[in-house]
Amino acid sequence: MIRTRSLLADGSRLRRLAPLALPSAWGAVAVAWKFGCPLARQPGLPMRIATSVVFLTVGTGLVLGIQRGLARELARARAVAAATQRVLLRPPPDRLDGLALAAGQLSATRGASVGGDLYEAVATPHGVRIVIGDVRGHGLAALGAVVAVLGSFREAAHDEPELGGVLRRLERALERHLRERARDEHPARAGSEPRHPAAEEFVTLLLLEVRSDGRLSVFNCGHPGPYRLGRRVERLPVGDPLPPLGVLPLPAVLAPYTAARLLPGETLVLHTDGAEEARDRRGRFFALDATLAGAAESPAALVRRVHAALLHHTGGRLADDVALLVVRNDRVRVPAQPAEPGLRRSRPTPSSHC
Repeated sequence: MIRTRSLLADGSRLRRLAPLALPSAWGAVAVAWKFGCPLARQPGLPMRIATSVVFLTVGTGLVLGIQRGLARELARARAVAAATQRVLLRPPPDRLDGLALAAGQLSATRGASVGGDLYEAVATPHGVRIVIGDVRGHGLAALGAVVAVLGSFREAAHDEPELGGVLRRLERALERHLRERARDEHPARAGSEPRHPAAEEFVTLLLLEVRSDGRLSVFNCGHPGPYRLGRRVERLPVGDPLPPLGVLPLPAVLAPYTAARLLPGETLVLHTDGAEEARDRRGRFFALDATLAGAAESPAALVRRVHAALLHHTGGRLADDVALLVVRNDRVRVPAQPAEPGLRRSRPTPSSHC
């Protein structure tokens, strides 16, 4: 097994060095020609020009070979990042139990495909359950907390009959992750101060359940409330907020907010705070509510339009990661049907008197 791994590693190194083989061979020939050929050592302008052309050609070949190797490494890194994003922040299905969905994420870290934002939507026997969250900070340092919370949600959403049980599972998963982080960051093991210590890490999130009749159950752990798009754009009420996960323990009794509904034809836009806190060069905040107003469109088109407006507003320089999850209720409201004639209660006929 060790020998096989060593051979694979050697093969990988040879593939990375392959683009430099031909320029290196030309360079060796040029050096041998310069110092081993008597004709090359003759004085005169023509010979100097010929020598310069030879070495310029060799140098150009080396630069192009290095550039080609770096381009291949960049393509591999992008492929790995795309695969990681598909597994970690996998796009939701276009339709889920009568709901149309779309999601998207913009990372503030240049060149990164994933960051500190998370989202997921799954259909369960208890309804469609949705989570969107934001880990403190952004970029690759927040991926551990994202993995812990999403992994726990994908199991707990199916196992827990009550939404409060799902939230408890998310809290325990994050606590385990933070304990492991704190142990790894101990001076006896790390040897240096961490840039993003676990003691300062927490997660804000919004946990929802959409039932078959459009009724919503919501837990808000310090996260921005979603927008509901119907006849107008309005902030959906989500009840009193709970503390973000990782800051304070959750209360002993968890009761979701259940006074909100998502009627057929209405759209719910869940987002992280990076959307509303994005600023332009003059320091003006991004008007997310005004951007959401307009003609009706599919969830995927709405995500693309908001992303384009965000990049235009900030000039492509985001200060924080941005995640969007759009849910539209495409369930058809069935009107009440009149009872069949044979099932109607017959009225007593008045008796006739002779």
